Amino acid sequence: MASKRPKDPSVLHGHHVVTGPELRAAMEAARDADETARVRRRVLHGVVLVLLIGVIAAAIILALAIINGRLQLPSAEPAPSPVSSCPPSIYDYVPADKVNLNVYNSTSRPGLARSVADEFLARKFVVGNVSNVNAGYRGVAAVVSGAAGHAAAFTVQRHVPGSDYFQDGRTDASVDVILAQDYKALTPADLVDQTPGKLSCPRESRRIADTDKLPVMPAAAPTR
Repeated sequence: MASKRPKDPSVLHGHHVVTGPELRAAMEAARDADETARVRRRVLHGVVLVLLIGVIAAAIILALAIINGRLQLPSAEPAPSPVSSCPPSIYDYVPADKVNLNVYNSTSRPGLARSVADEFLARKFVVGNVSNVNAGYRGVAAVVSGAAGHAAAFTVQRHVPGSDYFQDGRTDASVDVILAQDYKALTPADLVDQTPGKLSCPRESRRIADTDKLPVMPAAAPTR
């Protein structure tokens, strides 16, 4: 009679018997898998948090830009075109002896108002005030008048090349000339264009923006 083979301790009734080392290995593998999953979740949560913070920061920056006017949202209706406040009429050249003129110096050049006033006097203009002024205007010269002085101001501008016209609320036809940093000289008397034309308002946009700072009626100060 053949002898019986010894039983395999790892098999019981046809099923594999899990040993201690195998059980420990399985548990360690499960712990490793669980730790990996936790790390992945943490990374995912971190990415989501960073993206959320970025979206919130972008929204705040966008809102501030809109509030401060740096960014304008498109409108369904077109924005109205700015209304020009530069007088559009064509004016005749007025004889110099019909123009009442005040000359002011807003630069640091001593004697400028007096010397330019003398030049206007030599050209037969009627010169009144000659003085200093601290004006916010920056350019060649500001020529200022009321509505009644448009033609006179047009005439003065023909003598002051590069000047900017500004209108104030005075009711007479007097004209102010405020000399600024970029002033060089009057147009030579024999080259003054006396044909009809328009007032020159090249810096109109600034004038509209700075209406409350218009250099119109300077305070009296010692003559330069």
